Amino acid sequence: MRVLHIWNTAGVASVIAKYQAKILGWETWVITRSKYDPYNLTYYGTKVKDPNYIFYIRVLLIARKYDLIHLHSFDKIIPLMKKIYPNKPIVMHYHGSEIRNKWESKKRYWSKADVVLISTRDLLNNAPNDVIYLPNPVDLEIFKPMSNLTKNMNAAIYVYDPLNPALSKDITWAKEIAKRYKLNLKIHNRRKTPINHLNMPLFLNKFEYFIDRKSIPSLSKTGLEALACGLKVIRWDNNVITRLPSDHKPKYVIEKLYDIYESILRNTVF
Repeated sequence: MRVLHIWNTAGVASVIAKYQAKILGWETWVITRSKYDPYNLTYYGTKVKDPNYIFYIRVLLIARKYDLIHLHSFDKIIPLMKKIYPNKPIVMHYHGSEIRNKWESKKRYWSKADVVLISTRDLLNNAPNDVIYLPNPVDLEIFKPMSNLTKNMNAAIYVYDPLNPALSKDITWAKEIAKRYKLNLKIHNRRKTPINHLNMPLFLNKFEYFIDRKSIPSLSKTGLEALACGLKVIRWDNNVITRLPSDHKPKYVIEKLYDIYESILRNTVF
């Protein structure tokens, strides 16, 4: 099976494509634009410096070589992709704000895909009945405890992006949580001091706690990665969790996605 992943929201495409190749032996690749990957999340795949219209042309040409196209957030290309390749299966995968509370306004795009996936359960609100939840996978070869590092006990980290109003607003809540649990809180502005994705395990392993977001009732991908590194994560409902849920491990996600692909291919006429 040859699968092309287009765009790489939160680095999810790189994790999926890597483990599809590793577990299933498939030919997979990821392509995205450098402009939208400031943290080097595309460690599996390639980033191009194309302007928007050139990127459209590039991926439409590359797509001819693949059996299935898996789009991440980049839904506007679906109508054109289907017009050029009417029989090529297309998976539309949404990851957050690009679809939250926008199902109706974006129907002209996602309705033309063969299947629509979402990465967090909160996105099921007002979603069509046939939308499928696929948990975000964590690359456990990268995110893991580092016993050689000295962990700062009772230290907590809250990571935010100032371009995300919700996460910026949650800083007040993070401070309240830290005070309640008597934690030494560090607030990290990822735009001001960017951390390369492959260096995040080293960064996270220095803390005992990770304070996740309050405004969205689901674990963020960074929160999941913190769990994989052995941190205690305080989530939106103030509960502390200590283990990565098994449905976020790559094997589970890849097997579930395999079944989804198989269902699409059974109904596709080439």
